[in-house]
Amino acid sequence: MKVGPWMLAGEAATVRLATVMARLPCTGMKFYFYGDLGAGKTTLVRALLRELGHSGVIRSPTYTLVEPYSLPAGIAYHFDLYRLHDPEELDLMGVRDYFSHDDLCLVEWAEKAEAWLPQPDLCLMLDMVHQGRRISIESKTERGNGWLRSLESIYVP
Repeated sequence: MKVGPWMLAGEAATVRLATVMARLPCTGMKFYFYGDLGAGKTTLVRALLRELGHSGVIRSPTYTLVEPYSLPAGIAYHFDLYRLHDPEELDLMGVRDYFSHDDLCLVEWAEKAEAWLPQPDLCLMLDMVHQGRRISIESKTERGNGWLRSLESIYVP
């Protein structure tokens, strides 16, 4: 199942989408974010983490590859694989352990290590357009299908 493309006219529109996304249960889900530099991946992830209840600093894990965040509903792991040199690095850091629990995993630049990562529930594709950003979301699992149907029923672009 796929929805979009939806326009995100600016940061406020991105935060509004994250607010709606946070209303849906996402514990244990895997969200993979795709798009060029500046497409809005990190902005959307940060807004989602805030809306899910994280009140502290949200660091971009560009150099550390992963940052954990405590949320009221559990743990979220934010991955940024932009600077990943070799997908085998993920094995060395025990990446499978991050995905084996009932934690939320948010992965930017997943295309750099798709063969090493488990199947996502949702793929979020962002790109820049003249008016701001555009997003399409595709589900890859049955759980993702249900989540996406719920999002489509409550989000008005």
